[in-house]
Amino acid sequence: MTSAGEGRSAGEESTRRAIRVVQWATGGVGKAAIEGVVSHPELEMVGCWVHSEDKRGRDAGELAGIARVGVVATTSAEEILALAADCVVYSPLVPNVDEVAALLRSEKNVVTPVGWIYPDPAKVGALEDACREGGTTLHGTGIHPGGITERFPLMVSAVSARVTHVRAEEFSDIRTYGAPDVIRHVMAFGGTPEEALASPMAALLGGGFRSSVRMVVAEMGFDADPHIETVQEVAVATAPIASPIGVIEPGLVAARRFEWRALVDGVPVVTAIVNWLMGEEHLDPGWSFGPEGERFEVEVTGDPSVRLTFQGLQPESVEAGLVRNPGVVSTANHCVNAIPYVVAAEPGIKTYLDLPLIAGRAAPQLGRARGSGGSGRANPS
Repeated sequence: MTSAGEGRSAGEESTRRAIRVVQWATGGVGKAAIEGVVSHPELEMVGCWVHSEDKRGRDAGELAGIARVGVVATTSAEEILALAADCVVYSPLVPNVDEVAALLRSEKNVVTPVGWIYPDPAKVGALEDACREGGTTLHGTGIHPGGITERFPLMVSAVSARVTHVRAEEFSDIRTYGAPDVIRHVMAFGGTPEEALASPMAALLGGGFRSSVRMVVAEMGFDADPHIETVQEVAVATAPIASPIGVIEPGLVAARRFEWRALVDGVPVVTAIVNWLMGEEHLDPGWSFGPEGERFEVEVTGDPSVRLTFQGLQPESVEAGLVRNPGVVSTANHCVNAIPYVVAAEPGIKTYLDLPLIAGRAAPQLGRARGSGGSGRANPS
């Protein structure tokens, strides 16, 4: 069986075998990615790394809430590095550069939703070296950031001229996010405004969102200040609000807003915005989702001005979201669907600007069998 690097020069061989995929970490995105890999006609799940001992030894499919897939989860990075695999979906809560570099050097491509969407070339020399050594590719993706904030704005901007502003914005009920420890201790919901504004959330989010803003600025040619302005605001409860992290008492944080702005002469030209609310009632200020409800928006102000609304990426109810959140699933799907294109790419760090159009795959009952008709495996090159 050829390695990922060998597959690039053995196109015929690559059309005959599935791309071998490892899932690294099994939080919400990781679980959804396992499901996505199993259902993708060109991919095969061959490995799974987990952080906690209680997951070690369990079947990856069981961890994802689907049928068993015959892949046993391990806590050993060495086992994963030694595994014959083509690509790793790397989705821990916080990225580790040394881990990613080791995976790349071990001849495994990496697709991840936790960084490197549009990295500064001056800061990723070690990862570029690892890509060259392993003959592999690193691609950062996701949804917000990782799609809504840069890929789709750039696509929409192609139908406009003389653009003066690009906006990407999320409106979500954070009660549907099934990670209560993160919501309380990292996002700082349920704490004081001072605690929220001092929490690490803006910094954790900022790396990805600032990269997204910079990609749009660079590709569209705005002469923007290199410093991306960051603004965060909070709203507090005016009455007790029931939530998955417990009751949020009056005066404590029940909504958060983050904004990243690229400026030309002090005027925003590219903005990425996050609005996370614990529902729409009992908030001060009285923030709401507006008549259109939860959604993602992409707006390009130009000639003509265009606005694109994404709906369906938020769950229908809080209860449904805690079972399966479409936003989390779509983040995983964006990673999984990129795998064939990333495996086929030349070694190095590749953004959306470097790869061809990434597409999903037909449902099994509607799809062409792999290897038939010359297009059973995507040939993105």
